Amino acid sequence: MTDMLLPKANHLTAQRIIHPAASSTIEIRPRRGLFDLELDAVWRYRELLIVLTLRDIQVLYKQAALGIAWAVVQPLFAVIIFTIIFGRFAKMPSDGIPYPVFAYAAVLPWTYFAEAVRRGATGLVADAELVRKVYFPRLIMPLAAVIAPMLDFAIAFGVLLGVMVYFDVMPSLRLLIIPPLLVVAALLALAMGLWLGPINVRFRDVKYTLTFMLQIWMYATPIVYPLSIIPVEWRWLYSLNPMVGVIEGFRWAVFGKGNPDVVAMGLSIVVIGALLIGGLVFFRRMEQSFADLI
Repeated sequence: MTDMLLPKANHLTAQRIIHPAASSTIEIRPRRGLFDLELDAVWRYRELLIVLTLRDIQVLYKQAALGIAWAVVQPLFAVIIFTIIFGRFAKMPSDGIPYPVFAYAAVLPWTYFAEAVRRGATGLVADAELVRKVYFPRLIMPLAAVIAPMLDFAIAFGVLLGVMVYFDVMPSLRLLIIPPLLVVAALLALAMGLWLGPINVRFRDVKYTLTFMLQIWMYATPIVYPLSIIPVEWRWLYSLNPMVGVIEGFRWAVFGKGNPDVVAMGLSIVVIGALLIGGLVFFRRMEQSFADLI
């Protein structure tokens, strides 16, 4: 049986495809406008989303010598290095919090975010055969990319609790704010994946510049230093970095000192919302050319 070619999404009339071996009908219609994002199609293909997410998790640990321990090793070693270099040698302030806990509370969400962005930016090219041969909403791929690393986050979060107890920083009910903050970080990672994924399909050097970009972004985020060292008059501009509000929110949930930085968190949410809406539109506009360029 020869493969059937799907009609292009920019045809002017709706087309109906009936696969000889299937009892269901797939109807492909042209986009009705700029904001016709077909988000309902993602829900219809939610089982595929689950399958791709589980596959990404299995691939990550299947042939790894340390297995799931990598979820702990990466942030833990980063915290050890930051503590020695910035906490002990550079004497970086930590707002009165033991520096290992101070650094871990920021490294944890950053590690999740960086991994989710990396997967989201490279996922389309990595699954080129799937994109070329099978019809499904392509939005599922960056969604799976941001969901899969949440397992690493959950494991490393358990280590954070242990570090907190060791340094006599007692957990409180403020930790309940961490899941919503994780969702905010996931939405930012999804937004970056929606922008970088299609660009990587057209320009393959994106994956080579991504590591450098994330390194620069990390040092432009209050991970090894506190937000308090930024002059007050420049803090609003600095907070346009959407990860600033996420990191500050995590630290407030862990330490619970004073009031949360509402300005930084509010600016982060606004910037993330703009990036996400723009990314969804950009992704949909580029989606019809994926199979040809990939």
